[in-house]
Amino acid sequence: MKRLFSLALAGMLAASLCACGDKTYKDGTYTARSSEHISDDSASDEGNGYGEVEITIKDGKISACTFKTYEIDGTPKGEDYGKEGGEIKNKDYYQRAQRANKACENYARQLVAKGELDGVDLVTGATINYNEFKEAVEAALKQAEK
Repeated sequence: MKRLFSLALAGMLAASLCACGDKTYKDGTYTARSSEHISDDSASDEGNGYGEVEITIKDGKISACTFKTYEIDGTPKGEDYGKEGGEIKNKDYYQRAQRANKACENYARQLVAKGELDGVDLVTGATINYNEFKEAVEAALKQAEK
């Protein structure tokens, strides 16, 4: 059910973003947060967290972007993300978590380079972050619409 919901949400976001390039934006800095997402790998229903984006528009175009992800409790996902009790107990899990965490910078860079969400490439192993990014960017750009 969770997977079906995620797929439906991704489809709706993709469809709504198709006309993104035709919109004009007001200069300024806009911040938005995604909803909380559930990981398919999660053993519980606690969730995976959420993402927050800050986008700067200059001369009507995206000139800067940052994207950060957080645990459900608001703890930033940083270098300890994927550790258990402050230790790396499962090296593979820790490496996957860190790869997903690093994808955040990649998504933000791509958005600035391409100027729109269309064409921002998914990083393997960071699908949840990608969905959070797209949702937060869509909300921030909606604030910026003229």
